[in-house]
Amino acid sequence: MPILNCSILNSELFNFELKTLITKFKTQNSKFKIAFGNNSKLKIQNSKFNMTTPEYREGLDDLASHYKSVLSLLGEDPEREGLQKTPMRVAKAMQVLTRGYEQDPHKVLTDALFKEDYNQMVIVKDIDVFSLCEHHMLPFYGKAHVAYIPNGYITGLSKIARVVDIFSHRLQVQERLTQQIRECIEQTLHPLGVMVVIEAKHMCMQMRGVEKMGSITMTSDFSGAFEQAKTRQEFMNLINSDSHKF
Repeated sequence: MPILNCSILNSELFNFELKTLITKFKTQNSKFKIAFGNNSKLKIQNSKFNMTTPEYREGLDDLASHYKSVLSLLGEDPEREGLQKTPMRVAKAMQVLTRGYEQDPHKVLTDALFKEDYNQMVIVKDIDVFSLCEHHMLPFYGKAHVAYIPNGYITGLSKIARVVDIFSHRLQVQERLTQQIRECIEQTLHPLGVMVVIEAKHMCMQMRGVEKMGSITMTSDFSGAFEQAKTRQEFMNLINSDSHKF
C-alpha cells in the first residue's frame, strides 16, 4: 500500500504530487481509499489490484425478487434489517458465480495462439477450481491439472487456467466439467493429445446427505497420445511431484 508523508500537506508540491498520484490510479481503473493515520501520513490504498468491476446481466432485479420470495418461504422476514439487502446480494453473487455462460472459452485460446515447433508435454497443474453443483447448487472446489501435447501451435499458459475458470463458472457436475475442458482444448488447438484431471471436495457431501468431510472426488478425461498408458503415467507422475515447492 503506497504511503505518502503529509508533512508538506499545504504545499503546492504536495498538491501536485497528490493530483498526479490520483490521476494515475484513476487511469488504471483502480478504486482507492484515502485515510489519515495517527502519524500525519496520508495513506492511499489501491483496493482493486488485478480485478474488474463485475458487469451484471439482464434479469438481476427479477432474480433478487425471487430470492426475496425464497426467504419468505423459508420462514424468514425479508424486511428485517439483516436481510433487507440479502436478495440483491445473492442475485449479484449468483450472476458472478455463473459468469461462464457469457464467456467463450474457444476465443480465449485462439486470442493467444502461437506457431511453435515444440511437441512435448505442456502441463498447467494446481489450477484452483470453484463451481456450483447443478444438483443442489452447493459449491465444489479443488484443483485441476491440464496437459496437452502441441501439434504446431501453443497457447498462452494463463489461457488454460482461463478455460477452466469459464467452464467452472457454470452450473456443473465434475464429470462434465472435466470433459468440457478437454474437448475445448482439443477442438481449438488440435493437439496430439489432451488430458485433464480434477480433484475436488463437494459441499453437497459435506454439509448434507452422507456428511463425509474428508471425501475427495477425482475425475479424468484424455485423448490422443494420452490413450497410451505410458504417457498418462508420465503426466500423473509430474502432477504428483513436489516441483511446485520451490
